[in-house]
Amino acid sequence: MALKRFPIGVQDFAVLREDKKYYVDKTDLVYKMVSSDRYYFLSRPRRFGKSLLVSTLQCYFEGRRELFKGLAIEKLETEWKTYPVIRLDMSIVKYSGKDSLAESLNKILEPQERRFNVKSEPNNHTWGVRMARIIEAAHEQTGKEVVVLIDEYDAPMLDTFGMESFDEIRIQVRSLYSPLKALGGMLRFVFLTGISKFSQLSIFSELNNLNVITMNDEYAAICGVTKDELLTQMRPEIQALADKNGLTYDGACEALTRQYDGYHFSEESPDVFNPFSLICSLNELKLKNYWFETGTPTILTKLMRKYKVDPIPFDRGFDATLDMFNAPTETAKNPIPMLYQGGYLTIKEYDGYVYKIGFPNDEVRLGFLKALMPYYAMDDVVDNDSFVIRFAKLLRENNLNEALVLIKAFMSGIPYNAERQNENHYKTILFLIFKLCTPYVVRTEECSAAGRSDVVVETVGAVYMFEFKLDKNGSAEDALKQIDDKGYLIPYTASHSANGMPKRLYKIGVSFDAEKRTIGEWKILEG
Repeated sequence: MALKRFPIGVQDFAVLREDKKYYVDKTDLVYKMVSSDRYYFLSRPRRFGKSLLVSTLQCYFEGRRELFKGLAIEKLETEWKTYPVIRLDMSIVKYSGKDSLAESLNKILEPQERRFNVKSEPNNHTWGVRMARIIEAAHEQTGKEVVVLIDEYDAPMLDTFGMESFDEIRIQVRSLYSPLKALGGMLRFVFLTGISKFSQLSIFSELNNLNVITMNDEYAAICGVTKDELLTQMRPEIQALADKNGLTYDGACEALTRQYDGYHFSEESPDVFNPFSLICSLNELKLKNYWFETGTPTILTKLMRKYKVDPIPFDRGFDATLDMFNAPTETAKNPIPMLYQGGYLTIKEYDGYVYKIGFPNDEVRLGFLKALMPYYAMDDVVDNDSFVIRFAKLLRENNLNEALVLIKAFMSGIPYNAERQNENHYKTILFLIFKLCTPYVVRTEECSAAGRSDVVVETVGAVYMFEFKLDKNGSAEDALKQIDDKGYLIPYTASHSANGMPKRLYKIGVSFDAEKRTIGEWKILEG
């Protein structure tokens, strides 16, 4: 059986259908949207199919029925009316300040002005007036209601987030969107997408009738691929991935789930896979980290500079109220709302009262922690990566003493910062080191019946139990004693390797030398 032709990088619905590329049919949800309301807003992380959804809506409202042959909407829609569609993609240019915004908005608006014979005025920066003229001309010339689709509405604000020009940019963008309420009688449908959630007052001051479907159960799967869609529609591709990587079919499903699944966009959301990473994986038949290969977003870098991000709670998952992660970007006092809206965190559980928030999957976990490493350790990513590779090799070889010597040298080279001289900062660096040493299973502050250990590293043939002490709070001997007293190794006494042999168990007590800002002494005992 021939494998599917996946639309890698294709965000144009017409091109996708004409080239017979594979499409996960979301048109039943498209029909529900267009037949239920007129004004919608949806936020989703980058590379999650927002632009393809906008393109699908454009083709639908342009009446291009032939593109929807064989899809769910073909049986739902009976009229296929056509409307003039004004589509603005705010992400096609970069924004740095007021001047670049003017240049960029001219590039976006001028094609629409030419299309509807509206006199273009590049020096006229009253964006709302120009937008209104375009809508009015489209309505008058066609005698029909107008459809407005705005992709990545927040790109100008995200590009200037944290800059002096941010407030001015926000005001200018608000002006652009202002006619969408005033001209409501001329509009058939308005749809805006983006990554972040800026408050309605700050961006859409007049547009108070937006139907925000970002956390709506009905539309939770409108972007992305659900587990059901994967298992029912892509079985041959999963089997091909399994064959290529020496896995069973079930093993391939589990690997894809660990790597790319885990997103939940509402309280009753199905499991949603990152669509970009999933189709790249099934297309290449590899289990790589694709999402971060396209680059670390500027907003993530800015957040790391602004806040001292502690990744350990994100890895375990932490309890949160809705306001803690669904807050407007510009009023947030911590990075959690932007990390959630950007796709680095997601809803893991909801018990009817409290949400649990955490990393969605291994791909995001590894990419995020790798991006965080320069803010805790070396500025040079290559230095960090080289160290992690060497450290992982020593653990693989069961050379614990040399591994700790390497950690000591690495931490000694981290530039001094008085704020960093505390146990938690050291532990975060060690957490990052161990977490980045894939393919090891690493648990940090692992709960046992009697307490917590600092780091557990489980390899193919061994379990390493690390306990760290700041030198003024205890010695390496004290750390070993705590491992014994708390029974940290007890849950692992029955661990076996793949060949059925018991895994070797190691206790490693390590002290910190606060003066030298690195680990001090250590003691290693087996058993």
